[in-house]
Amino acid sequence: MNLMKRLVAGIFDFLQGIVVFLALLVMVYLFVMSPQEINGASMEPNFHNGEFILTNKIEYKLRNPKRGEVVIFKSPKNKEIDYIKRIIGLLGDTVKLYKNALYVNGQKLDEPYLSPGIYIFGGSYLAEGYEVTVAPGLYFVAGDNRPHSSDSREFGPIAKEDFIGHAILRYWPVTNMGLLTTPKYSL
Repeated sequence: MNLMKRLVAGIFDFLQGIVVFLALLVMVYLFVMSPQEINGASMEPNFHNGEFILTNKIEYKLRNPKRGEVVIFKSPKNKEIDYIKRIIGLLGDTVKLYKNALYVNGQKLDEPYLSPGIYIFGGSYLAEGYEVTVAPGLYFVAGDNRPHSSDSREFGPIAKEDFIGHAILRYWPVTNMGLLTTPKYSL
């Protein structure tokens, strides 16, 4: 009988450990980090359809996003869809599309992550030759594959409240695994 009590207590201890572990895993997933799958071609050649990245969900609660960081956010048209884009303009920045290049605060943005010869066209929010100012609490974002990206050129800047987090690590496919780097700009 004593053996049976110890066996049952051992099983309950094991199950309790599993429940605590799963609860911690859920907490991390909901509040700290979560996996994201890349869907579509808007960030090619740097991110491809079917790749998986890890998103830091707490970082932007402690600091403001920086230019060049890759962010995941809720689509302004459908909050059920997540987008991945690169931050181009910060609050107070002016952004202009002119002769196949983006200009921030009057300086041409050097974007080494874009494919050579890519054509950058305007949208209904930012048309060729026009300049917009990014309002407080908003961020101008753009995909790396500009001809195939619905981004701030089309729907305008994104509120920080719509950000899910900062993309920090690619973990699938394993051949491309690694930390994601943020480009340095001369602005």
